[in-house]
Amino acid sequence: MSTTTSGTLSVRLQSENPNHHLYRNNGGNWWIHYTLHFSDNTVERIRRSLGTRKLVEARGRRDAIFNGLVQMEVST
Repeated sequence: MSTTTSGTLSVRLQSENPNHHLYRNNGGNWWIHYTLHFSDNTVERIRRSLGTRKLVEARGRRDAIFNGLVQMEVST
């Protein structure tokens, strides 16, 4: 984990794949994965459970996480 406090979110948007950044584990829950790039040239790959088995709900939670990260980036 990086010791710096702010990072840049690296997100590729793919309109043809609305499930991009989402994957399902063996238990059936949806997870999100993304990468943060820091000013000290380090990166952190993030994997988080979205705590749901419903795809529509997982997409909404993913979008909320990304919106929160973008807001943090804008405010720093």
